[in-house]
Amino acid sequence: MFEGRLVRLRALRSEDAEHHLRWRNDPEVVRWAAAGDPCFGPVTAEAVGLGFDTMLRLSPRESAVFTVEDRADGRVIGMVDYRDLDPYAGVATLGVTIGERELWGRGHGSDALRLLVDHLFGAYGLSRLELDTWSGNERAVRAFGRLGFREEGRRRSAVLLEGKRYDSVLFGMLREEWAKPA
Repeated sequence: MFEGRLVRLRALRSEDAEHHLRWRNDPEVVRWAAAGDPCFGPVTAEAVGLGFDTMLRLSPRESAVFTVEDRADGRVIGMVDYRDLDPYAGVATLGVTIGERELWGRGHGSDALRLLVDHLFGAYGLSRLELDTWSGNERAVRAFGRLGFREEGRRRSAVLLEGKRYDSVLFGMLREEWAKPA
């Protein structure tokens, strides 16, 4: 378990599936988390259950999903993950979703992501972490920048959401950038 200022990260449990099911079927959560990607969108309880069975068996050497709890009241509010961890290259890809809308924009996602970054650079000695979002998600773009991630590139017009095109924006952070005081 990792504790931050606003959140705590803990291992994923099977009972977390009910929250994930609710978030995956909330169009606003899907819009901001995955730019409306239909692969992320509405799912059945059976599909979430199968996905959770797989996530619970993941090897932490490759990927892991952590449940984000609000420190104020202990409730489950989101998830953070890493995937595609390559120990040889020292690289991993990160993701974060705060599914409880009333907590959006209050720093919970940033706190969770900061804990995950600290864990991966500290415990695994990685050289680089990366994540991405869509250009319309200005809140995520600002948060990633405040955490020390740098925009490294764009896949122009790669995201189609509600009939409008957006860029996919790639961010990266190097170990030496993490180690520097903010």
